[in-house]
Amino acid sequence: MEPLIPDYDGACLSNVVPTLLEPPAERPAWLPSPAWDATQVVLLALDGLGWDQLDQRRHLTPSLASMEGGPISTVAPSTTATALSSLTLGCPPGEHGVVGYRINVRGDVLNVLRWQTPAGDARSVIPPDVFQGRPAFAGRRPPVVTRAEFAGTGFTAAHLGDVRFYGWRVPSTLVTEVRHLLRAGEPFVYAYYDGIDKVAHEYGLADHYDAELMAADRLVADLLAVLPAGATLVVTSDHGQVQVGDAIVPIHDDVMAHVELLSGEGRFRWLHAHPGEADALADAARECHGARAWVRTRDEVIAEEWFGPKVSEAAAARFGDVVLAAIDPVAFEDPADTGPYRLQSRHGSLTAAEMRIPLLARRA
Repeated sequence: MEPLIPDYDGACLSNVVPTLLEPPAERPAWLPSPAWDATQVVLLALDGLGWDQLDQRRHLTPSLASMEGGPISTVAPSTTATALSSLTLGCPPGEHGVVGYRINVRGDVLNVLRWQTPAGDARSVIPPDVFQGRPAFAGRRPPVVTRAEFAGTGFTAAHLGDVRFYGWRVPSTLVTEVRHLLRAGEPFVYAYYDGIDKVAHEYGLADHYDAELMAADRLVADLLAVLPAGATLVVTSDHGQVQVGDAIVPIHDDVMAHVELLSGEGRFRWLHAHPGEADALADAARECHGARAWVRTRDEVIAEEWFGPKVSEAAAARFGDVVLAAIDPVAFEDPADTGPYRLQSRHGSLTAAEMRIPLLARRA
């Protein structure tokens, strides 16, 4: 297997918003035709919905199955913090610098979604607008309909910035807010729903996942029902999923002997070397884990353009020295990377199941 490296110049998540907001002279082949030249657009991001998982369950999702489009790629790593930033900011991770879920910032590991380091809330010591200073949605300040509890968080400030925020607490409110905004004449509305990802993480890709996918499909049906004539619903995602369960792989002692710090996440684990030991770390990682992961150094990741054709100095400084990107359905352990329960399905690496996401559209 080879890693699925995004086509950052083509059918990639980072190009969706720029194409919708500033259409080129001709419609790109990867953009569904209903999304082209619509009077109003609602862009719905369904967190955690991979193309491969959706395609296997088309019989459960009649509304999504009725939409035009197909798969595109997300960005690397295939994780929410990085992918949503690439979607809203309209550029690859190497440019915006939100390069993972847990990022090394001057020796502290920042949990980007919580905007916390081991010392607690990091908004004052790692200001979101300094960490990531690009304007979302090309500075157009569209309405954003997302969970109410996300208001004022560090990650919201980093990837949404100065948008007009409309919070929802139950899905029906999401639909109602979108309906009000469309009736008010808004040309572009961004909406976000995270239920699929939550269920996949806690329960895996079995019955609970199927039930949640059907619920999300009903949400799509409700949004389609409130579109005025000429408006289009565009649906995409940030990443797919891999069933991992209890397949947690401890990083080998021969590797850890060279490691000063761990960052990233289970399926995209950055290893930060002790000073002067980066080469020895890379050799040990290939020897011990090369059969189960793509093992790359920082320079190799940059040369292979995993994070895009351009990588800023700030972004490169947040990389580790070596990455373990899982091939097998496993996660690489970091005792500091904890949560309320063991994740059953995961993402972050560059397999097709994680990297391929839907881009679908339907016009009223």
